[in-house]
Amino acid sequence: EFIGDHGHFSTMFDFSAHSLFFNDYTSCEYKELDIRQLKQAMFHSQLECEDVGFLANIIENHDEPRGASRYLPKYLQNENGVKMLGTISILLRGIPFVYQGQEIGMRNCRFNTIDEYDDISTKAEYADAIKAGVDPAKALEYCYHASRDNARTPMQWADAPNAGFSTGKPWLKVNPNYHEINVEEQETRRDSVLQYYRQLIALRKSEQYKEVFTYGQFHPLYEDSKELYAYERSTQQQNIRIIANYGGEDVSIPWENTYKLLLNNMKELLTEEGRASLRSGQVIVLEA
Repeated sequence: EFIGDHGHFSTMFDFSAHSLFFNDYTSCEYKELDIRQLKQAMFHSQLECEDVGFLANIIENHDEPRGASRYLPKYLQNENGVKMLGTISILLRGIPFVYQGQEIGMRNCRFNTIDEYDDISTKAEYADAIKAGVDPAKALEYCYHASRDNARTPMQWADAPNAGFSTGKPWLKVNPNYHEINVEEQETRRDSVLQYYRQLIALRKSEQYKEVFTYGQFHPLYEDSKELYAYERSTQQQNIRIIANYGGEDVSIPWENTYKLLLNNMKELLTEEGRASLRSGQVIVLEA
């Protein structure tokens, strides 16, 4: 209806995963992540559009909270989890979008009062919640999870005043975690989120694999698993598997010595007697 030979557009953004979290501000009940629902939503979109056109795949944008805070359980809100999330999104079929700050793992920002927010929608919805009888602390906590201003805080360039963004006063609060999460620090560290994103994008664009990552078919894997988020991208010549462990414990998967490991967000992959063990938050990209 919207894309393809009979559609009106060349592509469209896939908000299927984002819609899982939409709530009414008058209740301020935030939905926790359900990995199976997340898979079902994103895999359904991939399969529906596979023979029609390309989706624009996103984790976050200027109107959404930060993906690292939304799509990762608390035990995975770390560098390995952020790398995992980037991998499963960027290697999907479609056009990958990376929003400013995503490549260093910027998080939601906690504002102390509603007056610190700038977004008119957040302010209006907070007011509606208070009128509906929601406790102010609960309404403010919901803003922390849902506000668009989470993605609009100044880019964190360095551990410097105003995160190195400006010598003037920014229009919006700087996330206090800029001391730890910033471009300058990650440029100096080989295992940083920023360096990993560069490897990930280079893999997708490489001469050897750009055909399969651009035009390859999409096949869900481990659909019934509560821990694994996995899929395959394939052409007649190549089969690439992306397997991520969303769970809090190690997960064992079949492994063959003929597999070629293309990317790993951790230093090692434990393999033994036809099995591989994925640690919590680990994602691998392999050629089968």
